[in-house]
Amino acid sequence: MKKLFPLILILVTTILYSKTDDFSVISKKQFNSALFDITEDYDRTITAVGFAKEFKKDSTSSRVYTNAFDYLASQSGKYGSQMHIIKVDNKAKVLLSKSAHLHRFNEAVAVVKTPSNGYFIGGYTLDGSLIVAKLDSNANILYAKIFGTKNYDRMSNLVSLSDGGVLAVGFSITSRDTRDNMFETGLGNNDIYLTRFSKDGRILWSKKYGTKHDDRGIDAVEAIDGSILVITTTSYEKNRDVTIMRITENGNKIWLKQYKDEKNPDDLIVPRKIIRLRDNNFVIALSQYNSMQKEHVRFIKFDLYQNILIDKEIFTTYPSSISDIKEFSNGKLMAVGYVKDSFNTDGLVFVLDSNLVLLNQEHYGDDNYDAFKSLVILHNSQVGVAGMHTDNFSQESKMWILKLNQDGSIAQVSTNIGKFYDRLCSIFKDEIKKHKIVIKEDLSIEFVDNNLYFKTAKYKLTPKQKEFLDSFRKKLIPFLYKNREYIETLEVSGHTSSEWGVSDFSSSYLNNSKLSLNRSYSVLSYIFKNESKDIQKWLSKVVKGSGYSYSKNIEFNDIEDRTKSRRVSFKILLKHD
Repeated sequence: MKKLFPLILILVTTILYSKTDDFSVISKKQFNSALFDITEDYDRTITAVGFAKEFKKDSTSSRVYTNAFDYLASQSGKYGSQMHIIKVDNKAKVLLSKSAHLHRFNEAVAVVKTPSNGYFIGGYTLDGSLIVAKLDSNANILYAKIFGTKNYDRMSNLVSLSDGGVLAVGFSITSRDTRDNMFETGLGNNDIYLTRFSKDGRILWSKKYGTKHDDRGIDAVEAIDGSILVITTTSYEKNRDVTIMRITENGNKIWLKQYKDEKNPDDLIVPRKIIRLRDNNFVIALSQYNSMQKEHVRFIKFDLYQNILIDKEIFTTYPSSISDIKEFSNGKLMAVGYVKDSFNTDGLVFVLDSNLVLLNQEHYGDDNYDAFKSLVILHNSQVGVAGMHTDNFSQESKMWILKLNQDGSIAQVSTNIGKFYDRLCSIFKDEIKKHKIVIKEDLSIEFVDNNLYFKTAKYKLTPKQKEFLDSFRKKLIPFLYKNREYIETLEVSGHTSSEWGVSDFSSSYLNNSKLSLNRSYSVLSYIFKNESKDIQKWLSKVVKGSGYSYSKNIEFNDIEDRTKSRRVSFKILLKHD
Protein backbone atom coordinates (compact mmCIF):
# COMPACT_ATOMS: atom_id res chain seq x y z
CA MET A 1 0.00 0.00 0.00
CA LYS A 2 1.18 3.52 -0.66
CA LYS A 3 2.35 5.42 2.38
CA LEU A 4 2.50 9.06 3.26
CA PHE A 5 5.99 8.71 4.62
CA PRO A 6 9.24 8.30 2.67
CA LEU A 7 12.44 6.59 3.70
CA ILE A 8 14.63 9.65 4.28
CA LEU A 9 18.29 8.89 3.50
CA ILE A 10 18.50 6.12 6.09
CA LEU A 11 15.96 3.78 7.66
CA VAL A 12 14.34 5.67 10.54
CA THR A 13 11.19 5.35 12.60
CA THR A 14 8.48 7.22 10.71
CA ILE A 15 6.58 9.99 12.47
CA LEU A 16 3.19 11.05 11.21
CA TYR A 17 3.34 14.19 9.08
CA SER A 18 7.03 14.89 9.39
CA LYS A 19 6.55 17.43 6.59
CA THR A 20 5.38 20.47 8.53
CA ASP A 21 3.99 22.09 5.37
CA ASP A 22 1.37 19.39 4.79
CA PHE A 23 -2.15 20.60 5.62
CA SER A 24 -3.02 17.94 8.20
CA VAL A 25 -4.67 18.55 11.57
CA ILE A 26 -4.95 15.79 14.17
CA SER A 27 -6.81 16.55 17.40
CA LYS A 28 -5.11 16.31 20.77
CA LYS A 29 -8.09 14.83 22.60
CA GLN A 30 -7.14 12.41 25.34
CA PHE A 31 -9.69 9.70 24.55
CA ASN A 32 -11.48 8.31 21.49
CA SER A 33 -12.71 10.85 18.94
CA ALA A 34 -13.52 10.97 15.22
CA LEU A 35 -14.99 13.25 12.55
CA PHE A 36 -17.83 12.22 10.22
CA ASP A 37 -18.71 15.30 8.16
CA ILE A 38 -17.09 18.53 6.97
CA THR A 39 -18.12 21.84 5.40
CA GLU A 40 -16.59 25.15 4.31
CA ASP A 41 -17.58 28.34 6.11
CA TYR A 42 -18.31 31.63 4.39
CA ASP A 43 -15.05 33.09 5.73
CA ARG A 44 -13.15 30.20 4.00
CA THR A 45 -12.42 28.34 7.22
CA ILE A 46 -13.26 24.61 7.47
CA THR A 47 -15.59 23.09 10.07
CA ALA A 48 -16.03 19.40 10.84
CA VAL A 49 -18.23 17.48 13.28
CA GLY A 50 -18.09 14.12 14.98
CA PHE A 51 -17.65 13.06 18.56
CA ALA A 52 -15.14 13.24 21.38
CA LYS A 53 -15.13 11.19 24.55
CA GLU A 54 -14.44 13.03 27.77
CA PHE A 55 -13.96 11.95 31.38
CA LYS A 56 -17.12 12.46 33.41
CA LYS A 57 -16.50 13.62 36.95
CA ASP A 58 -18.64 12.23 39.77
CA SER A 59 -21.50 14.48 40.74
CA THR A 60 -22.82 15.09 44.26
CA SER A 61 -26.18 16.32 42.96
CA SER A 62 -29.31 15.00 44.67
CA ARG A 63 -31.19 14.95 41.35
CA VAL A 64 -33.38 11.88 40.78
CA TYR A 65 -32.84 10.18 37.40
CA THR A 66 -35.36 8.07 35.52
CA ASN A 67 -33.06 7.36 32.56
CA ALA A 68 -30.01 5.15 32.98
CA PHE A 69 -28.02 7.00 30.32
CA ASP A 70 -28.65 10.37 32.00
CA TYR A 71 -27.54 8.91 35.30
CA LEU A 72 -24.38 7.39 33.84
CA ALA A 73 -23.52 10.63 32.04
CA SER A 74 -23.64 12.59 35.31
CA GLN A 75 -22.53 10.06 37.93
CA SER A 76 -20.18 7.47 36.52
CA GLY A 77 -16.48 7.56 35.95
CA LYS A 78 -16.88 6.24 32.43
CA TYR A 79 -16.03 8.07 29.25
CA GLY A 80 -18.96 9.94 27.74
CA SER A 81 -19.40 10.53 24.02
CA GLN A 82 -20.50 14.05 23.02
CA MET A 83 -21.03 15.82 19.70
CA HIS A 84 -17.89 17.76 18.87
CA ILE A 85 -17.26 20.60 16.40
CA ILE A 86 -13.82 21.74 15.25
CA LYS A 87 -12.91 24.68 13.03
CA VAL A 88 -9.54 25.31 11.30
CA ASP A 89 -8.26 28.20 9.18
CA ASN A 90 -6.25 28.06 5.94
CA LYS A 91 -3.00 27.88 7.94
CA ALA A 92 -4.14 24.61 9.57
CA LYS A 93 -4.60 26.42 12.87
CA VAL A 94 -7.43 25.23 15.12
CA LEU A 95 -9.73 28.19 15.79
CA LEU A 96 -12.43 26.36 17.75
CA SER A 97 -12.87 22.96 19.35
CA LYS A 98 -16.06 22.49 21.34
CA SER A 99 -18.23 19.65 22.66
CA ALA A 100 -22.02 19.90 22.97
CA HIS A 101 -22.29 18.72 26.60
CA LEU A 102 -25.88 17.52 26.30
CA HIS A 103 -27.35 15.45 29.13
CA ARG A 104 -27.21 12.21 27.17
CA PHE A 105 -24.27 10.56 25.44
CA ASN A 106 -24.45 11.40 21.75
CA GLU A 107 -22.56 11.57 18.46
CA ALA A 108 -22.82 13.85 15.41
CA VAL A 109 -22.94 12.41 11.89
CA ALA A 110 -23.56 15.46 9.67
CA VAL A 111 -23.18 19.24 9.41
CA VAL A 112 -25.16 21.60 7.13
CA LYS A 113 -24.43 25.31 6.70
CA THR A 114 -27.14 27.88 7.38
CA PRO A 115 -27.45 31.25 5.55
CA SER A 116 -26.34 33.06 8.75
CA ASN A 117 -22.98 31.17 8.72
CA GLY A 118 -24.22 28.88 11.45
CA TYR A 119 -24.87 25.14 11.32
CA PHE A 120 -27.46 22.43 11.51
CA ILE A 121 -25.90 19.43 13.26
CA GLY A 122 -27.48 15.99 12.97
CA GLY A 123 -26.79 13.01 15.19
CA TYR A 124 -28.22 10.61 17.73
CA THR A 125 -28.07 9.77 21.40
CA LEU A 126 -26.52 6.45 22.31
CA ASP A 127 -29.77 5.32 23.95
CA GLY A 128 -31.66 5.58 20.66
CA SER A 129 -33.04 9.09 20.04
CA LEU A 130 -32.32 11.47 17.16
CA ILE A 131 -30.89 14.99 17.48
CA VAL A 132 -31.01 18.05 15.25
CA ALA A 133 -29.25 21.07 16.75
CA LYS A 134 -28.90 24.57 15.35
CA LEU A 135 -25.69 26.45 16.15
CA ASP A 136 -24.54 29.99 15.52
CA SER A 137 -21.26 30.81 13.74
CA ASN A 138 -19.34 30.39 17.01
CA ALA A 139 -20.82 26.92 17.57
CA ASN A 140 -23.09 28.05 20.41
CA ILE A 141 -26.23 25.89 20.54
CA LEU A 142 -29.33 27.94 19.68
CA TYR A 143 -31.57 24.94 20.21
CA ALA A 144 -31.32 21.15 20.20
CA LYS A 145 -34.33 18.98 19.36
CA ILE A 146 -34.32 15.38 20.52
CA PHE A 147 -36.97 13.40 18.68
CA GLY A 148 -37.88 9.97 17.32
CA THR A 149 -40.05 7.01 18.18
CA LYS A 150 -40.42 5.17 21.46
CA ASN A 151 -38.06 2.55 20.10
CA TYR A 152 -34.36 2.60 19.16
CA ASP A 153 -33.57 5.10 16.36
CA ARG A 154 -30.34 5.94 14.56
CA MET A 155 -29.50 8.81 12.16
CA SER A 156 -27.38 8.12 9.07
CA ASN A 157 -27.24 11.61 7.55
CA LEU A 158 -28.67 15.13 7.62
CA VAL A 159 -29.33 16.47 4.12
CA SER A 160 -29.53 20.11 3.05
CA LEU A 161 -32.71 21.14 1.17
CA SER A 162 -33.31 24.07 -1.18
CA ASP A 163 -35.82 25.77 1.16
CA GLY A 164 -33.17 26.14 3.86
CA GLY A 165 -34.42 23.19 5.85
CA VAL A 166 -32.92 19.74 6.34
CA LEU A 167 -33.96 16.10 6.01
CA ALA A 168 -32.90 13.60 8.67
CA VAL A 169 -32.29 10.14 7.20
CA GLY A 170 -32.01 7.04 9.34
CA PHE A 171 -33.83 4.00 10.64
CA SER A 172 -35.98 2.93 13.56
CA ILE A 173 -36.87 -0.31 15.25
CA THR A 174 -40.35 -1.18 13.99
CA SER A 175 -43.20 -0.13 16.28
CA ARG A 176 -45.32 -3.09 15.11
CA ASP A 177 -48.32 -0.85 15.61
CA THR A 178 -50.21 0.05 12.45
CA ARG A 179 -51.93 2.85 14.34
CA ASP A 180 -48.60 4.67 14.64
CA ASN A 181 -49.20 7.93 12.70
CA MET A 182 -45.72 7.66 11.13
CA PHE A 183 -46.38 4.15 9.89
CA GLU A 184 -46.32 3.71 6.11
CA THR A 185 -45.49 0.05 5.38
CA GLY A 186 -43.06 -2.37 6.93
CA LEU A 187 -43.15 -4.53 10.02
CA GLY A 188 -39.53 -5.68 9.91
CA ASN A 189 -36.63 -5.44 12.31
CA ASN A 190 -35.86 -1.85 11.24
CA ASP A 191 -37.75 0.59 9.07
CA ILE A 192 -36.50 3.60 7.11
CA TYR A 193 -37.15 6.76 9.10
CA LEU A 194 -37.27 10.24 7.52
CA THR A 195 -37.99 13.59 9.22
CA ARG A 196 -38.15 16.94 7.41
CA PHE A 197 -37.34 20.19 9.23
CA SER A 198 -38.07 23.76 8.16
CA LYS A 199 -35.28 26.34 8.13
CA ASP A 200 -36.38 27.53 11.58
CA GLY A 201 -36.23 24.02 13.03
CA ARG A 202 -39.90 23.01 12.96
CA ILE A 203 -40.68 19.37 12.21
CA LEU A 204 -42.78 19.38 9.02
CA TRP A 205 -43.29 15.62 8.86
CA SER A 206 -41.89 12.28 10.02
CA LYS A 207 -42.54 9.06 8.13
CA LYS A 208 -41.43 5.45 8.18
CA TYR A 209 -41.10 3.14 5.18
CA GLY A 210 -40.07 -0.43 4.76
CA THR A 211 -40.80 -4.09 4.17
CA LYS A 212 -41.20 -7.07 6.45
CA HIS A 213 -37.40 -7.35 6.37
CA ASP A 214 -34.65 -5.19 7.91
CA ASP A 215 -34.72 -1.78 6.14
CA ARG A 216 -32.33 1.09 6.81
CA GLY A 217 -32.18 4.61 5.41
CA ILE A 218 -28.63 5.50 4.37
CA ASP A 219 -28.60 8.84 2.50
CA ALA A 220 -30.75 11.16 0.39
CA VAL A 221 -30.46 14.07 -2.04
CA GLU A 222 -32.91 16.61 -3.43
CA ALA A 223 -33.69 16.55 -7.16
CA ILE A 224 -34.02 19.65 -9.33
CA ASP A 225 -37.84 19.45 -9.12
CA GLY A 226 -37.92 19.32 -5.31
CA SER A 227 -38.55 15.58 -5.06
CA ILE A 228 -36.13 13.56 -2.94
CA LEU A 229 -34.08 10.47 -3.83
CA VAL A 230 -33.40 8.16 -0.88
CA ILE A 231 -31.02 5.19 -0.86
CA THR A 232 -31.71 2.34 1.54
CA THR A 233 -30.79 -1.27 2.26
CA THR A 234 -33.04 -4.28 2.73
CA SER A 235 -31.49 -7.30 4.47
CA TYR A 236 -32.97 -10.80 4.64
CA GLU A 237 -31.44 -14.26 5.03
CA LYS A 238 -28.03 -13.93 3.30
CA ASN A 239 -29.13 -11.15 0.96
CA ARG A 240 -28.74 -7.41 1.10
CA ASP A 241 -30.47 -5.37 -1.59
CA VAL A 242 -30.09 -1.73 -2.54
CA THR A 243 -33.30 0.27 -2.89
CA ILE A 244 -33.64 3.68 -4.54
CA MET A 245 -36.82 5.46 -3.46
CA ARG A 246 -38.15 8.69 -4.94
CA ILE A 247 -40.57 10.66 -2.75
CA THR A 248 -42.35 14.01 -3.02
CA GLU A 249 -41.39 16.98 -0.87
CA ASN A 250 -44.15 15.83 1.51
CA GLY A 251 -42.75 12.31 1.80
CA ASN A 252 -45.17 10.47 -0.50
CA LYS A 253 -43.64 7.69 -2.59
CA ILE A 254 -43.37 8.30 -6.36
CA TRP A 255 -41.43 5.18 -7.28
CA LEU A 256 -39.20 2.55 -5.73
CA LYS A 257 -36.50 0.57 -7.53
CA GLN A 258 -34.57 -2.36 -6.10
CA TYR A 259 -31.10 -2.99 -7.46
CA LYS A 260 -29.44 -6.39 -7.53
CA ASP A 261 -26.27 -7.57 -9.24
CA GLU A 262 -27.64 -10.13 -11.68
CA LYS A 263 -24.14 -11.24 -12.73
CA ASN A 264 -23.07 -11.88 -9.13
CA PRO A 265 -26.28 -12.65 -7.22
CA ASP A 266 -24.40 -13.91 -4.16
CA ASP A 267 -22.51 -10.63 -3.67
CA LEU A 268 -23.65 -8.30 -0.91
CA ILE A 269 -24.10 -4.64 -1.95
CA VAL A 270 -24.22 -1.76 0.53
CA PRO A 271 -24.99 1.84 -0.54
CA ARG A 272 -22.81 4.51 1.07
CA LYS A 273 -23.60 7.86 -0.56
CA ILE A 274 -25.79 9.53 -3.20
CA ILE A 275 -25.10 12.88 -4.88
CA ARG A 276 -26.78 14.96 -7.56
CA LEU A 277 -24.50 15.90 -10.44
CA ARG A 278 -24.43 19.17 -12.33
CA ASP A 279 -26.30 17.51 -15.21
CA ASN A 280 -29.08 16.71 -12.67
CA ASN A 281 -28.42 12.97 -12.82
CA PHE A 282 -27.30 11.04 -9.74
CA VAL A 283 -24.40 8.87 -8.61
CA ILE A 284 -24.48 6.28 -5.84
CA ALA A 285 -21.28 5.02 -4.25
CA LEU A 286 -21.59 1.42 -3.03
CA SER A 287 -19.52 -1.27 -1.38
CA GLN A 288 -19.74 -4.72 -2.93
CA TYR A 289 -18.61 -7.88 -1.12
CA ASN A 290 -17.77 -10.92 -3.20
CA SER A 291 -18.14 -14.55 -2.12
CA MET A 292 -14.84 -14.29 -0.23
CA GLN A 293 -16.15 -11.18 1.58
CA LYS A 294 -13.56 -8.98 -0.10
CA GLU A 295 -14.88 -5.45 -0.36
CA HIS A 296 -14.53 -3.32 -3.50
CA VAL A 297 -16.10 -0.13 -4.87
CA ARG A 298 -19.05 0.26 -7.23
CA PHE A 299 -20.55 3.42 -8.72
CA ILE A 300 -23.99 3.64 -10.36
CA LYS A 301 -25.11 6.68 -12.33
CA PHE A 302 -28.84 6.97 -13.05
CA ASP A 303 -31.43 9.57 -14.00
CA LEU A 304 -34.66 10.76 -12.39
CA TYR A 305 -36.66 8.14 -14.31
CA GLN A 306 -34.85 5.04 -12.98
CA ASN A 307 -32.61 4.57 -16.04
CA ILE A 308 -29.13 3.23 -15.23
CA LEU A 309 -26.63 5.31 -17.24
CA ILE A 310 -23.30 3.92 -15.94
CA ASP A 311 -22.56 0.92 -13.72
CA LYS A 312 -18.88 0.80 -12.86
CA GLU A 313 -16.98 -1.59 -10.57
CA ILE A 314 -13.49 -0.62 -9.45
CA PHE A 315 -11.30 -3.49 -8.29
CA THR A 316 -8.30 -2.69 -6.13
CA THR A 317 -5.48 -4.84 -4.81
CA TYR A 318 -6.70 -4.42 -1.25
CA PRO A 319 -10.29 -4.32 0.09
CA SER A 320 -11.60 -0.78 -0.36
CA SER A 321 -14.72 1.22 0.47
CA ILE A 322 -16.01 4.71 -0.36
CA SER A 323 -17.86 6.80 2.24
CA ASP A 324 -18.34 10.07 0.35
CA ILE A 325 -18.10 11.48 -3.18
CA LYS A 326 -18.33 15.02 -4.61
CA GLU A 327 -18.17 16.59 -8.09
CA PHE A 328 -15.82 19.38 -9.21
CA SER A 329 -17.00 22.16 -11.51
CA ASN A 330 -15.00 20.57 -14.38
CA GLY A 331 -16.96 17.31 -14.14
CA LYS A 332 -14.27 15.27 -12.38
CA LEU A 333 -15.13 13.64 -9.08
CA MET A 334 -13.30 12.82 -5.88
CA ALA A 335 -14.28 10.04 -3.50
CA VAL A 336 -12.85 9.16 -0.09
CA GLY A 337 -13.03 6.14 2.18
CA TYR A 338 -10.62 3.49 3.39
CA VAL A 339 -8.37 0.74 2.08
CA LYS A 340 -7.07 -2.10 4.22
CA ASP A 341 -4.65 -4.98 4.06
CA SER A 342 -3.86 -7.65 6.62
CA PHE A 343 -1.96 -5.27 8.86
CA ASN A 344 -3.44 -1.77 8.71
CA THR A 345 -6.08 0.53 7.25
CA ASP A 346 -5.40 3.79 5.39
CA GLY A 347 -7.49 6.71 4.20
CA LEU A 348 -8.35 6.25 0.52
CA VAL A 349 -8.73 8.92 -2.18
CA PHE A 350 -10.12 8.27 -5.67
CA VAL A 351 -10.00 10.82 -8.50
CA LEU A 352 -12.46 9.94 -11.29
CA ASP A 353 -13.44 11.42 -14.62
CA SER A 354 -17.03 12.24 -15.58
CA ASN A 355 -17.53 8.66 -16.83
CA LEU A 356 -16.49 7.28 -13.41
CA VAL A 357 -13.17 6.00 -14.76
CA LEU A 358 -10.48 5.93 -12.07
CA LEU A 359 -7.73 8.44 -12.90
CA ASN A 360 -5.70 8.31 -9.70
CA GLN A 361 -5.78 6.92 -6.19
CA GLU A 362 -3.85 7.85 -3.07
CA HIS A 363 -3.52 6.20 0.34
CA TYR A 364 -2.78 8.23 3.47
CA GLY A 365 -2.07 7.13 7.00
CA ASP A 366 0.23 5.55 9.51
CA ASP A 367 0.74 1.88 10.37
CA ASN A 368 -2.49 1.59 12.34
CA TYR A 369 -6.15 2.46 11.61
CA ASP A 370 -6.90 5.54 9.48
CA ALA A 371 -10.07 6.26 7.50
CA PHE A 372 -11.74 9.15 5.67
CA LYS A 373 -15.46 9.74 6.27
CA SER A 374 -16.41 12.87 4.32
CA LEU A 375 -15.14 15.55 1.94
CA VAL A 376 -16.10 19.03 0.79
CA ILE A 377 -15.04 20.79 -2.42
CA LEU A 378 -13.63 24.16 -1.36
CA HIS A 379 -13.98 27.48 -3.17
CA ASN A 380 -10.50 27.17 -4.76
CA SER A 381 -11.09 23.57 -5.96
CA GLN A 382 -9.06 22.14 -3.13
CA VAL A 383 -10.74 19.53 -0.95
CA GLY A 384 -11.31 19.33 2.79
CA VAL A 385 -11.43 15.78 4.18
CA ALA A 386 -12.58 14.61 7.62
CA GLY A 387 -11.98 11.28 9.27
CA MET A 388 -10.06 9.52 11.99
CA HIS A 389 -6.42 8.68 12.68
CA THR A 390 -4.91 6.23 15.14
CA ASP A 391 -1.35 6.65 16.36
CA ASN A 392 1.03 3.73 16.22
CA PHE A 393 0.78 1.49 19.29
CA SER A 394 -2.51 3.14 20.29
CA GLN A 395 -6.09 1.93 20.53
CA GLU A 396 -7.63 5.43 20.61
CA SER A 397 -8.79 7.17 17.44
CA LYS A 398 -8.25 10.91 16.90
CA MET A 399 -10.10 13.52 14.83
CA TRP A 400 -8.37 14.16 11.50
CA ILE A 401 -8.75 17.00 8.98
CA LEU A 402 -6.75 16.93 5.75
CA LYS A 403 -6.68 19.32 2.82
CA LEU A 404 -6.02 17.88 -0.65
CA ASN A 405 -5.43 19.24 -4.11
CA GLN A 406 -7.72 18.30 -6.99
CA ASP A 407 -5.33 15.55 -8.09
CA GLY A 408 -5.47 13.90 -4.66
CA SER A 409 -2.09 15.12 -3.41
CA ILE A 410 -1.82 16.78 0.01
CA ALA A 411 -2.12 20.56 -0.04
CA GLN A 412 0.56 22.64 1.61
CA VAL A 413 -0.11 25.26 4.24
CA SER A 414 0.68 28.34 2.18
CA THR A 415 -1.28 30.94 0.29
CA ASN A 416 1.61 31.22 -2.19
CA ILE A 417 1.34 27.66 -3.48
CA GLY A 418 -1.20 28.53 -6.18
CA LYS A 419 1.04 31.30 -7.52
CA PHE A 420 4.06 28.99 -7.56
CA TYR A 421 2.09 26.27 -9.33
CA ASP A 422 0.88 28.65 -12.04
CA ARG A 423 4.36 30.07 -12.53
CA LEU A 424 5.99 26.62 -12.78
CA CYS A 425 3.42 25.55 -15.35
CA SER A 426 4.24 28.66 -17.36
CA ILE A 427 8.01 28.18 -17.13
CA PHE A 428 7.79 24.53 -18.18
CA LYS A 429 4.88 24.82 -20.61
CA ASP A 430 6.93 23.32 -23.46
CA GLU A 431 8.07 20.34 -21.39
CA ILE A 432 4.51 19.75 -20.20
CA LYS A 433 3.13 19.99 -23.75
CA LYS A 434 5.73 17.50 -25.00
CA HIS A 435 4.89 15.09 -22.14
CA LYS A 436 8.34 15.21 -20.63
CA ILE A 437 7.24 16.28 -17.15
CA VAL A 438 4.07 16.56 -15.06
CA ILE A 439 3.65 19.26 -12.44
CA LYS A 440 1.12 18.62 -9.67
CA GLU A 441 -0.68 21.14 -7.51
CA ASP A 442 1.36 20.14 -4.46
CA LEU A 443 4.44 21.45 -6.37
CA SER A 444 5.81 18.00 -7.13
CA ILE A 445 7.44 17.45 -10.52
CA GLU A 446 7.54 14.02 -12.15
CA PHE A 447 9.70 13.07 -15.14
CA VAL A 448 7.48 11.08 -17.53
CA ASP A 449 9.48 10.91 -20.75
CA ASN A 450 10.70 7.37 -21.53
CA ASN A 451 14.26 8.62 -21.98
CA LEU A 452 14.31 9.95 -18.42
CA TYR A 453 13.54 6.68 -16.63
CA PHE A 454 16.34 4.53 -15.23
CA LYS A 455 17.14 1.06 -16.47
CA THR A 456 16.71 -1.88 -14.13
CA ALA A 457 19.17 -1.67 -11.18
CA LYS A 458 20.92 1.40 -12.72
CA TYR A 459 21.46 4.78 -11.10
CA LYS A 460 24.15 6.49 -13.19
CA LEU A 461 22.82 9.18 -15.51
CA THR A 462 22.66 8.56 -19.24
CA PRO A 463 23.64 11.25 -21.77
CA LYS A 464 19.96 11.93 -22.52
CA GLN A 465 19.16 12.31 -18.83
CA LYS A 466 22.08 14.75 -18.41
CA GLU A 467 20.98 16.71 -21.47
CA PHE A 468 17.47 17.12 -20.10
CA LEU A 469 18.69 17.94 -16.58
CA ASP A 470 20.84 20.76 -18.00
CA SER A 471 17.76 22.34 -19.59
CA PHE A 472 15.58 21.60 -16.57
CA ARG A 473 17.89 23.06 -13.93
CA LYS A 474 18.49 26.23 -15.96
CA LYS A 475 14.79 26.97 -15.65
CA LEU A 476 14.01 25.61 -12.19
CA ILE A 477 16.97 26.67 -10.05
CA PRO A 478 17.06 30.39 -11.04
CA PHE A 479 13.32 30.63 -10.41
CA LEU A 480 13.68 29.06 -6.96
CA TYR A 481 16.72 31.16 -6.10
CA LYS A 482 14.91 34.35 -7.11
CA ASN A 483 12.06 33.36 -4.77
CA ARG A 484 14.29 31.82 -2.11
CA GLU A 485 12.61 33.68 0.78
CA TYR A 486 9.57 31.44 0.22
CA ILE A 487 11.41 28.13 -0.21
CA GLU A 488 11.67 25.76 2.74
CA THR A 489 12.88 22.60 0.98
CA LEU A 490 13.67 21.25 -2.46
CA GLU A 491 13.30 17.49 -2.22
CA VAL A 492 14.90 15.23 -4.81
CA SER A 493 13.44 11.74 -4.42
CA GLY A 494 14.57 8.49 -5.97
CA HIS A 495 12.15 5.63 -6.75
CA THR A 496 12.41 2.03 -7.90
CA SER A 497 10.18 -0.73 -9.18
CA SER A 498 9.38 -3.54 -6.76
CA GLU A 499 11.35 -6.44 -8.23
CA TRP A 500 14.86 -7.48 -7.17
CA GLY A 501 15.75 -10.88 -8.58
CA VAL A 502 14.90 -13.77 -6.30
CA SER A 503 15.66 -11.93 -3.06
CA ASP A 504 13.39 -12.26 -0.04
CA PHE A 505 11.19 -9.33 0.98
CA SER A 506 13.70 -7.83 3.42
CA SER A 507 16.62 -7.95 0.99
CA SER A 508 14.51 -6.69 -1.89
CA TYR A 509 13.27 -3.70 0.10
CA LEU A 510 16.71 -2.77 1.44
CA ASN A 511 18.40 -3.17 -1.94
CA ASN A 512 15.75 -1.00 -3.57
CA SER A 513 16.09 1.56 -0.76
CA LYS A 514 19.79 1.88 -1.49
CA LEU A 515 19.17 2.05 -5.23
CA SER A 516 16.54 4.78 -4.83
CA LEU A 517 18.97 6.84 -2.71
CA ASN A 518 21.68 6.41 -5.34
CA ARG A 519 19.32 7.66 -8.05
CA SER A 520 18.42 10.66 -5.93
CA TYR A 521 22.10 11.39 -5.27
CA SER A 522 23.03 11.11 -8.96
CA VAL A 523 20.47 13.75 -9.97
CA LEU A 524 21.10 15.99 -6.94
CA SER A 525 24.87 15.99 -7.35
CA TYR A 526 24.67 16.65 -11.11
CA ILE A 527 22.50 19.71 -10.55
CA PHE A 528 24.54 20.90 -7.58
CA LYS A 529 27.93 20.66 -9.29
CA ASN A 530 26.79 22.73 -12.26
CA GLU A 531 25.54 25.74 -10.25
CA SER A 532 27.44 28.84 -9.13
CA LYS A 533 28.92 28.98 -5.64
CA ASP A 534 26.27 31.39 -4.37
CA ILE A 535 23.52 29.09 -5.50
CA GLN A 536 25.40 26.05 -4.17
CA LYS A 537 25.54 27.69 -0.72
CA TRP A 538 21.80 28.30 -0.82
CA LEU A 539 21.03 24.81 -2.15
CA SER A 540 23.04 23.28 0.68
CA LYS A 541 20.48 24.75 3.10
CA VAL A 542 17.31 23.68 1.31
CA VAL A 543 17.96 20.62 -0.83
CA LYS A 544 17.18 17.20 0.58
CA GLY A 545 17.79 13.82 -1.01
CA SER A 546 15.45 10.96 -0.19
CA GLY A 547 14.79 7.39 -1.25
CA TYR A 548 11.32 5.88 -1.35
CA SER A 549 12.39 2.39 -2.46
CA TYR A 550 9.27 1.06 -4.26
CA SER A 551 6.73 2.48 -1.76
CA LYS A 552 5.42 4.97 -4.35
CA ASN A 553 5.60 2.86 -7.49
CA ILE A 554 3.45 3.75 -10.49
CA GLU A 555 0.33 1.65 -10.97
CA PHE A 556 -2.49 1.57 -13.50
CA ASN A 557 -5.55 -0.50 -12.61
CA ASP A 558 -3.49 -1.96 -9.75
CA ILE A 559 -0.82 -3.28 -12.14
CA GLU A 560 2.65 -1.90 -11.56
CA ASP A 561 4.33 -0.09 -14.44
CA ARG A 562 7.90 -1.06 -13.62
CA THR A 563 9.47 1.17 -16.26
CA LYS A 564 7.73 4.33 -15.03
CA SER A 565 8.45 3.43 -11.41
CA ARG A 566 12.24 3.74 -12.00
CA ARG A 567 12.44 7.51 -11.75
CA VAL A 568 13.44 10.61 -9.84
CA SER A 569 10.94 13.26 -8.78
CA PHE A 570 11.16 16.76 -7.31
CA LYS A 571 8.98 18.47 -4.72
CA ILE A 572 9.07 22.10 -3.58
CA LEU A 573 7.98 22.82 0.00
CA LEU A 574 7.16 26.40 0.83
CA LYS A 575 7.60 28.21 4.13
CA HIS A 576 4.51 29.06 6.16
CA ASP A 577 3.20 32.54 5.39
